[in-house]
Amino acid sequence: MQKSQQRRNCVCVSFGLPQALTHYQKSLAISEEIGSKNDIARNLTNIGNVYLSLSDKPQALTYYQKALAIYEEIGSKVGITSNLTNIGNVYMFLSDKPQALTYYQKALTICKEIGSKDGIARNLHNIGNVYGNLSDYPQALTYYQKALAIYEEIGSKIGIAHNLGNIGQLYANKEFDGYDTDKAEEAFLSAIALFEDIGEKRNLYVFFKVLADLYETQKRWEEFAVQFKKYHTLYLEVQSEEATKQAQLMENRRKVEEAERDRQVKLARFQEQEKILLNILPAQIAERILEGEKQIADLHEHVSVFFSDIVGFTQLSQKITPDELLSMLNEIFSEFDRIARKHGLEKIKTIGDAYMAVAGVPIDCEDHAEKAAAFALDVIEYMKVYRQVSNSELQIRVGLHCGRAIAGVIGENKFAYDLWGDSVNTASRMESHGEAGRIHVSEDFKNCLTQTLSKGKGLKTKVDFIFEPRGEMEVKGKGKMKTYFLLS
Repeated sequence: MQKSQQRRNCVCVSFGLPQALTHYQKSLAISEEIGSKNDIARNLTNIGNVYLSLSDKPQALTYYQKALAIYEEIGSKVGITSNLTNIGNVYMFLSDKPQALTYYQKALTICKEIGSKDGIARNLHNIGNVYGNLSDYPQALTYYQKALAIYEEIGSKIGIAHNLGNIGQLYANKEFDGYDTDKAEEAFLSAIALFEDIGEKRNLYVFFKVLADLYETQKRWEEFAVQFKKYHTLYLEVQSEEATKQAQLMENRRKVEEAERDRQVKLARFQEQEKILLNILPAQIAERILEGEKQIADLHEHVSVFFSDIVGFTQLSQKITPDELLSMLNEIFSEFDRIARKHGLEKIKTIGDAYMAVAGVPIDCEDHAEKAAAFALDVIEYMKVYRQVSNSELQIRVGLHCGRAIAGVIGENKFAYDLWGDSVNTASRMESHGEAGRIHVSEDFKNCLTQTLSKGKGLKTKVDFIFEPRGEMEVKGKGKMKTYFLLS
């Protein structure tokens, strides 16, 4: 535990805690994007380590628990034991000893299952610490001795030193039934020698002090003075280093908080921009723009185009106030939008009192004509209800045509998804040559709808659409065309 923690701290210090946190969060985002659960859990653990280094124990606990849940899901026992131990450590920092003991014991059980001697020794030592804090000294000694034996077997100097020091403190405790100053002195001297060998200043000055205290109780003043001087000198040195470190930690914490605030602001702005983009573009097209696609122009071989406008709109607009006009259009077109979503049409735009939508864009579909026909019939039905409710004589003309079209996005700052092609012009002509309250369709549209239903490709294959022939008529820009009214 100690060596791995040292390695993690070295990484954080070398990059700086805010930088480390930023890198881990970026790595986490990539891991989530590619769905690598092992990498997600590892990054969650690393983020927990950074927060623990920043003394933010609640955040550390949150990330360790998230990592633990994923390791349990994928069955990584090494990951499970590591995070069980990490969570136990946090609870020890929070002085919740029963919870700490529970997590250490769970970690110990799994370490025994997988034969991890370092993990077994680490958790035996941790459990010893809990019992020591609970004043159950015999239990604490038992666990320290078990941990010490394993650390000696695997040659871990820092593990040996910590357990020797803790055993020495038990023997030096007068409340312990096994109180023995000779055993305490022997353990302290051995621990000090190992801490000096590996350069552990913080643990070293602590044990200079406990050894000096032991000599003081025995009135061994000369030896007390030597150890106390060593303690005092090293303590001041470490405190100076600690003060510098704390100042750095405070600055790092400030930077982390500042970076997190900036990230949240940027995220909120991005989400708002994404929301706006989704409101003005089809979801599939918005996604392509967000992914960096610069020019979007798609050819669709088979689409059905819907056009409508309000009969006598110019005269009507001169008789009512601007607020009334806007309220009326908003109410009508909002309902058109709802009906379009119901039938799977894509609204293209409104121009004044005209409404344009299309079926088969941006995703191709074989039943585009049926969707457009069903939409047009619902729109006509809605307008009948609207006239009754509003006590008005408002009427619309509707035109439908099918064919090929190009769909794409124009503009760099103000995006607009639009449709181009002869089928668009023809649908517009069907509307302008139509009659109030009726759906005027081209022969191509009628044939397309009939063929779709006869092949059983439509969603409403049990429904027959009824047409009224209108005969041939001269259509501006198109010449003579055979057209129909869609009745029901």
